[in-house]
Amino acid sequence: MLKTFKYTGVALIIAASLTACNQPSTTAPKQQVETVKALTASDVEAFLTATEKELVALNIEGARSAWIYTNFITDDTAALSAISDQKSTEAGVRFAMEAAKFDDVKVSAEQRRKLNTLKQSLVMPAPQDEAKSAELAKIASELGGMYGKGTYTTKAGEKLSLGEMTAKMATSRDYDELLEMWQGWRTISPEMKPLFERQAQLGNEGAQGLGYKDLGAMWRSNYDMPADDFAKELDRLWGQVKPLYDDLHCYVRSELGEKYGEDKVPQDKPIPAHLLGNMWAQSWGNIYDLVAPEDADPGYDVTAQLAANNYDEIKMVKGAEAFFTSLGFEALPETFWERSLFTKPADRDVVCHASAWDLDSKDDLRIKMCIQKTGEEFNVIHHELGHNFYQRAYKDQPVYFQNSANDGFHEAIGDTIALSVTPKYLKEIGLIDTIPDESKDIGLLMKMALEKIAFIPFGLMVDQWRWKVYSGEVTPENYNSAWWELREKYQGVAAPIARDADAFDPGAKYHVPGGVPYSRYFLAHIQQFEFHKALCEISGNTDPIHRCSIYNSKEAGTALNTMLEMGSSQPWQQAYKVLTGSEQMNATAVLDYFSPLQTWLKEKNQGKQCGF
Repeated sequence: MLKTFKYTGVALIIAASLTACNQPSTTAPKQQVETVKALTASDVEAFLTATEKELVALNIEGARSAWIYTNFITDDTAALSAISDQKSTEAGVRFAMEAAKFDDVKVSAEQRRKLNTLKQSLVMPAPQDEAKSAELAKIASELGGMYGKGTYTTKAGEKLSLGEMTAKMATSRDYDELLEMWQGWRTISPEMKPLFERQAQLGNEGAQGLGYKDLGAMWRSNYDMPADDFAKELDRLWGQVKPLYDDLHCYVRSELGEKYGEDKVPQDKPIPAHLLGNMWAQSWGNIYDLVAPEDADPGYDVTAQLAANNYDEIKMVKGAEAFFTSLGFEALPETFWERSLFTKPADRDVVCHASAWDLDSKDDLRIKMCIQKTGEEFNVIHHELGHNFYQRAYKDQPVYFQNSANDGFHEAIGDTIALSVTPKYLKEIGLIDTIPDESKDIGLLMKMALEKIAFIPFGLMVDQWRWKVYSGEVTPENYNSAWWELREKYQGVAAPIARDADAFDPGAKYHVPGGVPYSRYFLAHIQQFEFHKALCEISGNTDPIHRCSIYNSKEAGTALNTMLEMGSSQPWQQAYKVLTGSEQMNATAVLDYFSPLQTWLKEKNQGKQCGF
């Protein structure tokens, strides 16, 4: 997950020269009002220059207050964070409104892109009302605190954090224990519902003040294409991947039926959500042991190999950093190691959700993780550092363009690198001694599919739900039922027990109370395979695409950096073309990667009742 804190608003009174252009004197004759000087390109440049200076200062202030709050969750840090959020949100709305005044002024392409960035980059725009703006900031802080401090006390009296419950979900194979963990975490979210409902109302009001139909339409407008076209593009990409997902779902449901009994896992219905090894059933890698192909064990376990090679949390991060330096990127600054959070403190609450931070748009890069010494976390670290190296690559861009080409790019880059964490790579860094032969690929591809392919429909439906909420199609009394309808439609996953209308299960997923748009994760799961395929070709790879690692390829690193340095200075389609040669996303790269597995799945599913 990314935390860049690139606020696109500033607490600044509009420069006097611009104010004079927009506000006639109250004592001026009528004819002077009618002949007030029109706004010009020079006015635009003055506005953008003044705004940029304030943006830099506001970004630093906002990032620092957010860092302190998420690392030291107290009433005081929550209040400070809320004040900072309010300041940035109010400024963002003000500057979006001011930027809109230049819609009809003839400007350069770069100036227009900067103005559009100001108008579109607010995630949760506040209404033009000081009291409502303060209310919105307070709600965001309260929701974040509810999630970060959430715990559950088991029937046996054990008080568990989300991390501890997540670990049990990953390893337990006891149906009732899994159900208790699943229900337990969802006891934190009902009290979020009225706050979320009010947040949606205020966010909609803010978006409408900027000229958008609702907040969902505003979010969809941030992709260098019409909002409706973006929604259609997601549907097109999902249509390309869905046959592979359906094959995987059918096979996994069958295997779970054998494990828990078809009375608990009916073979003609969605899979109970608590049986997939993940608190949100968004990725299924933790149940690999239940669905693993016969004789597909590659002969090693990354978690065990990390322990055998004395990898602690810092060494895991150093290992991921070495991948990027092998591509030609400079090592991370010493301050990264001094200021990052790598392990969960024993004496305080922190938000443990892994995130990457850029606090000064220069070199103050950090990650915040409660690292567990597992193979999965080793991949997550590669992902988070991908954010950091991307942040540093575009640091010389104007502040308006210090972001990824679209938000999916940021999530995709780290995962692109993680796709190169192959047996070939693990052997090169000394974690394993031999590379398994191709007969073991089905097992490795199954592990990958349980993480990547299983996630794709979840990545799509979270914002599908929110868009319906913001448009008014889904009302508060239907929040929970609509959530599960979409989960069944896209994922073929169902709540394991009947859910109360006020349960507000969406709130149990960080990004919902956190107000983080989710389509980026769907896009990232498509883009990363295209990026990987392109980089493998650039590196001269001759292995099958799923066996390729670009580790040590300076050619691949140079090509990657060329795209990263662009930031958001050009439409994302141009950045895409730099690396892939095409301006359109194409999910067939996903199918190419998993082709051997899909053939295997179809054979295994013969005679089974698939679908949900």
